[in-house]
Amino acid sequence: MKKAVVLYSGGLDSTTCLAIARSEGFAPYALSFAYGQRHSHELERAREYAPQVGAAEHRVIEIDLRQFGGSALTTDEAVPKDRSIDDAIPVTYVPARNTIFLSYALAWAEVLGSTDIFIGVNALDYSGYPDCRPEFIAAFEKMANLATLAGVEDGGLVIHTPLIDLTKAQIIVRGMALDVDYSLTHSCYDPTPNGLACGCCDSCQLRLKGFREAGHEDPAAYASEG
Repeated sequence: MKKAVVLYSGGLDSTTCLAIARSEGFAPYALSFAYGQRHSHELERAREYAPQVGAAEHRVIEIDLRQFGGSALTTDEAVPKDRSIDDAIPVTYVPARNTIFLSYALAWAEVLGSTDIFIGVNALDYSGYPDCRPEFIAAFEKMANLATLAGVEDGGLVIHTPLIDLTKAQIIVRGMALDVDYSLTHSCYDPTPNGLACGCCDSCQLRLKGFREAGHEDPAAYASEG
C-alpha cells in the first residue's frame, strides 16, 4: 500500500478523511497536533482511537500557538454559541493553522517517501475559515512541489481534499458507507470539563445539522443540543 500522511484531529471530518484514504488503497500515517488548543478532549480521542480507525502509525506534534493567540481556541476568549453561521471569519479561526499543519505533514511525507497528503477541509458546511478553501489548497500544493525533493524528483506531491465540496450530511453518509464509527470522534470547540460536547458552538451546530440532514442520530454525548 502507498503511504499517505493524513491530518487527523480526532474529529468527524478528519476521521472520515482517514477512512477515505484507506478505501483508496493508502496506508494512513495519522498526524495530530497539541497546539495549545483550549481543551484536550479531541486530541485524547485521536491518541486513543487512531489504531482503531485504521492508522498505520500516529504521531502527535507539540507546538504552542498560544504564544501568538489570536483565536478563541488558543486564548481564554469566549467561544461563540448559538450564532447564525455565515461566511464571516469567526473568532475560532486559528491564524495560519492549516498552513502550519500542512507544512509538518509535508516534512513527514518526504521522510516516509510519500507523495500524498490528505486533509479533511470543507468549503460548504464550515465556519468560514480561509485556510479551508480550494484556492488555499491549490496554492499550497503548488508551493510544496516547488520546495521539496518529493515535488522536484518524485513525480509531484498531491494534497487530497476528498471532503472539500461535500455538505456535512454527505460527509457523514460517506463515512457510514465506510463503516466509520462516529462515536469515536469529538468535534466540540468548548466541551464541558468531563468531555460532553456543548451543542451550541459552530462545530456542534454543523455536526448536529449534518446528522439531522443525513437522517441519523449523532452518537456523541451533548450537554445540550442548542
